[in-house]
Amino acid sequence: MNKNCQISVVIPTYNRRRWIGRAIRSVLEQTYTPAEIIVVDDGSSDGSMEYILENFPLVNFIKQSNQGVSSARNKGIRLSSSKWIALLDSDDEWYPEKLEKQVKAIQEKPDHKFCHTEEIWVRNGVRVNQMKKHQKYGGHIFEKCLDMCRISPSSVLFQKSILDKTGWFDKELRVCEDYDLWLRVTARYPTLYLDEPLIIKYGGYKDQLSNVKGGIESYRINVLEKLMLIDLTTDQKRLVREMLIQKLSIYAKGAQNRGRHSIYEKSIKRINELST
Repeated sequence: MNKNCQISVVIPTYNRRRWIGRAIRSVLEQTYTPAEIIVVDDGSSDGSMEYILENFPLVNFIKQSNQGVSSARNKGIRLSSSKWIALLDSDDEWYPEKLEKQVKAIQEKPDHKFCHTEEIWVRNGVRVNQMKKHQKYGGHIFEKCLDMCRISPSSVLFQKSILDKTGWFDKELRVCEDYDLWLRVTARYPTLYLDEPLIIKYGGYKDQLSNVKGGIESYRINVLEKLMLIDLTTDQKRLVREMLIQKLSIYAKGAQNRGRHSIYEKSIKRINELST
């Protein structure tokens, strides 16, 4: 295997002192050694900085005021020194051969610049099975990514240069920022998918961003509206429009059932605009 494939690992964190050590150790235990580990602390107040500096002195530690996970990821990526970027959320964990297997796969298909893997889910300490709707894919998967986020940040390995064409994580999005960026990536690039669980994705914490009050569909709708404004093919635009109408219809029905008349009327108006 060509060891010249240098990788920078970027770990954003916010008040994850309890779990950040597990994440960093899973990087240190990789059978393919990355060039650097960058931890961007997004304004933690739980002693994360002291813990990391004391226990992991080789980590490139960066502290910033609280600006959100998108800002933290962007800063880490910008300050990285490698051609390739691997992301890892501070409460997730890699299997030891994660990077090695991804590097090998990319070297076998050098035309691919973006790779993700299967994952294992653990909620409140218990392994849970993914539903069929969460199935992951490889290839030209833009259409398959429109309904929900099918790519976990902790699983990706990608060329830093693709962000110059797709744009970076949107700092204005506190929720669905990964869904937003992966749609822009898959609209332009084929995706290499390893159908093997190489990460453990932990959940069940009360303060996780995925625990959105009122549900996540409104945020997905906002992302799709934003996507309509970028340079897409005619067919991609059609697919986005169809998904928007589908999601707005569901959202409108829910608003009507809850007596949220202004949201219902606004949603119906937007459906009519998209349908003409």
